[in-house]
Amino acid sequence: MKSHLIKLPLGRYHNLHSLRKLIIPSVLIFLFLAIITLYDYPLLHPNQQNRNSFSPSSSSSSSSSFNSSPSIYLVRECNISKGEWVPDQDAPYYTNMTCFVIQEHQNCMKYGRPNLEFLKWRWKPQGCELPRFDPVWFLNLARNKSLAFVGDSLARNHMQSLMCLLSKVAYPEDISNTTDQNFRHLVYSNYNFTITIFWSPFLIKAHEADSDGPNHTGLWNLYLDEVDSNWASRISKFDYIIMSSGNWFSRPSMFYEKGQIIGCHYCLVNNITDLTLRYSHRMALRTAFQAINKHADFKGKMILRTLSPSHFENGEWNKGGNCGRTKPFQSNETQLEGWEHEFYKTQVDEFRKAEKEAKQKGLQFMLMDATEAMLLRPDGHPSRYGHWAHENVTLYNDCVHWCLPGPIDMWNDLLLQMLSM
Repeated sequence: MKSHLIKLPLGRYHNLHSLRKLIIPSVLIFLFLAIITLYDYPLLHPNQQNRNSFSPSSSSSSSSSFNSSPSIYLVRECNISKGEWVPDQDAPYYTNMTCFVIQEHQNCMKYGRPNLEFLKWRWKPQGCELPRFDPVWFLNLARNKSLAFVGDSLARNHMQSLMCLLSKVAYPEDISNTTDQNFRHLVYSNYNFTITIFWSPFLIKAHEADSDGPNHTGLWNLYLDEVDSNWASRISKFDYIIMSSGNWFSRPSMFYEKGQIIGCHYCLVNNITDLTLRYSHRMALRTAFQAINKHADFKGKMILRTLSPSHFENGEWNKGGNCGRTKPFQSNETQLEGWEHEFYKTQVDEFRKAEKEAKQKGLQFMLMDATEAMLLRPDGHPSRYGHWAHENVTLYNDCVHWCLPGPIDMWNDLLLQMLSM
């Protein structure tokens, strides 16, 4: 057979027979390297999960962690809830122009906040690096799954942050069967991944008995031993439930158990014992956890996100308090105090009790301990930048919710790690 000559770059000539001798070994080497790379990829190498793990809270439980660069892992037993905020000049990873779900009162970029340095930080846990959120990796992990957020407006804030981070890759379709913005059902059809939000600020059955109340913030009836059926009756449909609670328990409330008044918080009614907001918060958490543990058909994972502190200074929320700081605290510059500290301890305490029971039933409870990280971010709230300064509106400075983009995007960095387990 006659060998044909072909011209290669730089003017050199080779026949096909000689060329095969060069190409075949090169192809074999390439395939070998590709196989090694795939073997080291966590999705294809399940034992990797045991070699590189982290603790999502102070618990000793561990999980694997992934991002778009499979060579980056968290250090074994890294306590992700402790750390510092460090500069990140690459942030933010979306803006108010690229994400359509940012609510007006959290749109700090739109309403003229003069200092945007609050965007240029990332959470650095002690002893390890927290990989950045990877929307492609998240959506592939969440394929054919369902996720529910249960709580108050901070739960919605969390959901909107997730949707903004995912907006680089996909937008969901709203398939809600109601116009109530507190109950939304969204689907990422290409991944068959659904997100649902349930408005349930107390987690339990609650009714506003007086819209004004003792201090003009309303008076609520709280049924401490009855879970809110709006979310609890549907939990069997979800693979993941992210639950959170906090600020609403500071409102004046009447407490009911077995249909009878057993006390209150700041109700100012004679002959009714003030059991304080601490009692209602603990009992509500206990009731919510029991509803999950006793649900015969729930087979998913429950994630409790711990308290997100507010940062009012120089006054309370309705007495001129504000949050005007422009950079994070260092961990030695502040500490959690008062009822927020007690709420946090209660959350962890009730979670541990429920987690123990859940393990006996084969369920998985997970703690997203973000409290310290958020305590260090007094600069991340909307303050007065949730509306135009010249608008003739009466609004309190918002030091409870978080700007988007902003510090709470870190919650979804944590969520990605937890779903990777």
